[in-house]
Amino acid sequence: MNLLSTLAERIQDVEQLIQAACARSGRSRDEVNVVAVTKYVSLDSVRDVVAHGVRQLGENRWQNAKPKWEALQELPQSEAPIWHYIGSLQTNKVKDVIGKFTYIHSLDRLSLAQAIADRADKLGIIVPCFIQVNVSGEDSKQGLEPEEVPAFLRELKGYRSIRPIGLMTMAPFEAEAEETRPVFRALRQLRDQLNELGIVEHPLTELSMGMSNDFTVAIEEGATWVRLGTILVGKEEA
Repeated sequence: MNLLSTLAERIQDVEQLIQAACARSGRSRDEVNVVAVTKYVSLDSVRDVVAHGVRQLGENRWQNAKPKWEALQELPQSEAPIWHYIGSLQTNKVKDVIGKFTYIHSLDRLSLAQAIADRADKLGIIVPCFIQVNVSGEDSKQGLEPEEVPAFLRELKGYRSIRPIGLMTMAPFEAEAEETRPVFRALRQLRDQLNELGIVEHPLTELSMGMSNDFTVAIEEGATWVRLGTILVGKEEA
């Protein structure tokens, strides 16, 4: 896809790719949500993304997201973006993020759960969280090992202001997107196994997986949220 194309053209192209992936896998288009990853673009570009009707925005560092979040507070609620924190979250940044970002995609340790719960309790909110899982086993990737997730979910029962809604993973970057399929399939299978165990009060329904280079494969394997940066919003010096 040509990143020099207009935003409207990229949105249309991505939509066609999503629809085709859903058709190949027998899924409804309504099952797939897009998070526009705006960490590499300026505030003006983020405004443009929101103006084009893309409301789910993903950022991975509060210091970069802060000016964008503050500027977009001027929008009416019906047009305002819904923020997703998609990067590794340090406990000392929880006070800045919780209450501003609706979804956390990177819950991977009890110290973070405690910090999120403490902040959420003060605000009187419940925070939907994805459990980050290192399916590929790469040392460079964050997340729990798959076998650690059941015990982690049992521990989370003690934090009533955290609601686990699904799992998140990052696949290795592969020249051929098809090579990522086993990773995405394994995350879906893990989610299904966890639901069969009945560990959580509410079934895990969501899978946050797939990025610009591999999202169509992730959709074929069950992704409900794909995180799209360059292919959708482009990349620039912010």
